[in-house]
Amino acid sequence: MSPKQINRNNTSANFILPAPIGGLNVRDSLDTMAITDAIVMDNYLPIANKVVLRKGYVPYVNLGCRISTLVEYCKPGNNKFFAFGNGKIWDITNKEDVKEIATDFSHDYWQYVQFKDYLILVNGYDAPQTFYSSEDGDNWQEAMFEGINLQPFKLINVTVSKQRLFFVEKGSLNAWYSQGAGEVRGTLVKFDLSSIFRKGGELLSIASWTQDAGQGVDDLTVFITSEGEIAVYGGNDPGDASDWSLRGVFQMSRPIGYRCAMQYQGDIVIISEDGYIPMSKALSLDKANSSQVSFSDKIRGLVLERTQQSKDKTGWQSIIYSRGGYAIFNVPVAQQFEQHVVNVNSGAWCRFTDIRSFCWGTFGNRIFFGSDNAVFLFDEGYSDNGVHICGTVEQAYSDFGTPNLKRIQLINPRTKSSAQYALIVYTNMDFSSQKCPYMENIGHSDLNKWNSTYWSCLKNPVGSKWATLKGKIRSQWIANSATGFKASVVFKTKTRGNLIEWFDTGVRYEQGCSIM
Repeated sequence: MSPKQINRNNTSANFILPAPIGGLNVRDSLDTMAITDAIVMDNYLPIANKVVLRKGYVPYVNLGCRISTLVEYCKPGNNKFFAFGNGKIWDITNKEDVKEIATDFSHDYWQYVQFKDYLILVNGYDAPQTFYSSEDGDNWQEAMFEGINLQPFKLINVTVSKQRLFFVEKGSLNAWYSQGAGEVRGTLVKFDLSSIFRKGGELLSIASWTQDAGQGVDDLTVFITSEGEIAVYGGNDPGDASDWSLRGVFQMSRPIGYRCAMQYQGDIVIISEDGYIPMSKALSLDKANSSQVSFSDKIRGLVLERTQQSKDKTGWQSIIYSRGGYAIFNVPVAQQFEQHVVNVNSGAWCRFTDIRSFCWGTFGNRIFFGSDNAVFLFDEGYSDNGVHICGTVEQAYSDFGTPNLKRIQLINPRTKSSAQYALIVYTNMDFSSQKCPYMENIGHSDLNKWNSTYWSCLKNPVGSKWATLKGKIRSQWIANSATGFKASVVFKTKTRGNLIEWFDTGVRYEQGCSIM
């Protein structure tokens, strides 16, 4: 009698999980989210084919007070950088030669525009200021504007449209504009919008919007109120009825603060209670709100939570950082701040944490932020002023190519770093949410080097001590013991002195037929 044949087919399977280059997703359900998205993405940037730990920051100048505004003045051969805080203005162009150039102001949140080599600044409490640099030297003085019933200290926002300065009068629906095109001082003319807007409130911002109306580029002047009403005007001269016409009044969600508008890729992005919304999406000159899709739609849940909690707090601001390839939205949260960051090429989002930033500014193609006592240079070095950078990515759930029950045996995060580092990597199964603490750098917390001790085992299947070889992609299988239908890979680092890049993750699992 021949022995019975036993089928011993190999039931193990391998799956390569791409890095979450789709970025943070706080919109879709956990069960339908794309596997290249992330449920959590803190301090890691999604780029073309990998995710990268953000860089840190270092002190630039210590001014001994909270810095609320940073302003760059651009002129070939004589760029300047100014900081505002404690009622003072400093020239911080040269960090070794900081100069206090003005004082005794009552408010530190300034709005500004540069026009014809003049820097014009207003804050709604003090007299407008202007700065001009020439061969005869630098000149900082009170901006000289006059007009019928004009109270210059009430001017709180400023922009340029149609070669004219436009100002917002604080607490009203009045705008003021230069009587003559190209003027940087002199007479301002009042433009009362109270009969245009039906919901009241106050004017927050004015912007110049360029759009293609089908017959070439058409520049429009946009007036934005606190109630979310937007009036769009075409033409060049508000004082000439034949050359100035109302194109429409539209409704969107309420904007937040006087710094609510940002020029972005030919559009205007508005920081609003409903997200970060491009003007082109919020408005249609044929039909208002026909396609109001938030620029931040993928993180709308996060933005809604923050605006509900903190819409009345100061610190909301947006800025494009061209050198880094991303835009930053500064968000006050309780007594701290976080930054919602978008890759300007791919539209993928992430979040920066542990950066106490009251304002942001660029100077010389670098980016800076103002904090409690100092101005810091961001995107510099691999620590936050000597403190660890904590990075967390929780990738979207995946069934790894099969809907069957499975037991994950091994995972292999392929990473590259500038130095050895400690990594916690594990899987959450079937929408569980276990949390594991960070491990610090090798060398900073007495962790052991690669292969010198047991670095992973089934007795401790959740987290692993991990060290890559400097400058090389590390590919090493790590023991993992988890059973379920769908898994989320959690990738956590706590480092200083490291540039970490994560490319993909190999997963090896057994299918259910060999488990049951």
